[in-house]
Formats: sequence, structure tokens, C-alpha cells
Amino acid sequence: MSSSTSKAMFSSSFAPLLEQFLREKRAVGYKYEAAEGLLMRFDRFLAQRAAVGDGLPRSLVLEWLAKRPTERPQTQRNRFAVVSEFARFMCRLGHPAHVPDRSWRVKDDASFQPRIFTHAEVQRLLREVDRLEPNAYSPLKHLVLPEVFRLLYGCGFRLGEVVNLRIDDVDLNRGILTVREGKFGKDRLVPPALPLVERLRSYDAAVGAVVGDRRGGAFFFPADRGGPFSRQRVYVNFRRLLLRCGIPHGGRGKGPRVHDLRHTFAVHAMLRWYREGADLDAKLPVLATYLGHRSLRGTSRYLRLTAELFPEVAVRVNAAFGDIIPRSAP
Repeated sequence: MSSSTSKAMFSSSFAPLLEQFLREKRAVGYKYEAAEGLLMRFDRFLAQRAAVGDGLPRSLVLEWLAKRPTERPQTQRNRFAVVSEFARFMCRLGHPAHVPDRSWRVKDDASFQPRIFTHAEVQRLLREVDRLEPNAYSPLKHLVLPEVFRLLYGCGFRLGEVVNLRIDDVDLNRGILTVREGKFGKDRLVPPALPLVERLRSYDAAVGAVVGDRRGGAFFFPADRGGPFSRQRVYVNFRRLLLRCGIPHGGRGKGPRVHDLRHTFAVHAMLRWYREGADLDAKLPVLATYLGHRSLRGTSRYLRLTAELFPEVAVRVNAAFGDIIPRSAP
């Protein structure tokens, strides 16, 4: 048993199967870290129900899938995915198990739309982040956050990808950042624009003057006591910056969110290519690679979103290349 699996400490009568399932997932390349936590919760649920490990009945599966009070739809979808995969695993090994059909999967909120910032709003946001001052709780934030937000918008990074960058991942001579084990477990190389690379060089020198030795394995955006800069501090400062910029926030789950800077990068890139006369359909693979998408499916929605925000894009692109812009789901 691997050390990761042993830490799970499954206690129900399903423990051997859960451990085998987790080992199999990791053996084929999945990190399965967040899912391991869900498996532990599922294990406790099974133990509380005194479930017997020779079968997974429909009643238990549906009870597990029932929505919890205040639970977010994504959390329920994650629970659906884990129990579905585990039930199929059990069936493959010859154990009776109910595999829930997709009708139980919580649908995305069709009313939600990512908040695409205007160019003027991005400029205001960056002006305000440049005015941040250090304090006792975050003595490096005035150095770290201006560059973090520029990477989120300027390269379309996910926040976790930025704060987890190490010194060795940032090649300031060649101007290339290496994202290691991104969302789908793959590394990718990202070349920021030259002005951003020059900013990162100045930032690196400034942080080095404050914290001293910056070894290759250290975090490029450090917390004051070591480790990576806190995501929570990024979120808190983001909300404060929105307030200073006069950009309203709709509350939890309604945005704008930090992740919307990634969406904004993608839409602004599509808009720039459109104005340059490029074939947007041909540009999708470029954007997919830059963003670290597994396929074009996730990237193509930015083409539709760009057309929704800028109707002239749809008119000109469809006139030139046919009806290539994907339609939104009814």
C-alpha cells in the first residue's frame, strides 16, 4: 500500500476496495488528491450506515447524492463523480453496486456567466494593485500582488499555477515560465510578453533584497514565513481592489472572481486576433495550448463568449469562415 493511500485511513467494511480503487487511479497517473478527501467522507458515511462491503445498494448511493444544505453545485457534482467511478470499479471486480445515471448529476447554473472585465477596468485594477502597501500581516504583498495579478490577466494562469511557481520554473533569461503538473497533470511552457518578463526581473531583484537567498526550489511568490503566497490573501485583496475600482461584487458565487481574470485574458486575446484579421477558429488550438486545456471543447466557449460580448465578431467571422461560432446550450 502506498504512503498516500495509507493516510486515507478508511474504516468502513469497504476499506479494502476503496484503497484498491485509490491505488488504481494513481497508478494510471491521476493525483486524485481532492477526490481522496471525498472518498474518506464517503467511507465515513458508509461506516455510519453500517454498510456491508459486499455490495453498494441504490438506497445508499442516492442518500449520498442528496444535496446538502448550503452545498454548492460543484461540490455535489464532485461527489457524484467519485461515487460513480467507485461503483463502476466495484462492478468491474464483480461486486454488486448501483451506478447512478447522469440524471442525478447536478446541472451547471445556466444563468452564470463569467465576468469579463473591460480593458479600462483591467487598467484600473492594475493601477490600484500597484498602490498597495505592506503591513505586518503581509509584508511582501506590495511586491507580490502586482505581478500575480499581471500573470493572471496577462497569461491566463489559474491562481494555483501562479502561487506554486518555483524559482526553477521561472526562466527570466529566456522569458519562459514552466507550469508543472497543471490541472490535468501536465507541464506546459508559457512565454509572457516581454514587458511582463522585465517586470518579473525587477520583482525578483526586489524580493531577493528583502528575503535574501532565493534557491531554485523556493517559491517565486513567497509568503513572509516561507511557503507560497496565500491564495486567501489574494482573494481578500482582490475584493478590496474591486471596491476601490468601483467594480461591484455580487456576493459569494456571483463574482467577479479572481478566476475571471483568466476568462478575461482569453476573450481579450480572441478580440485582439479578430481585430488583426486572424482566423479565430484556427487560433483556438493556440489558445488551448497556452491555457493548458485538454481539448478544444473548453476553449471554444471563449469564441462564443467573445461573439456574445462583441456581436460584430460573429457577423464578420461567420461571413468569412461560415458558422463556426458554437451556439450556447438552450
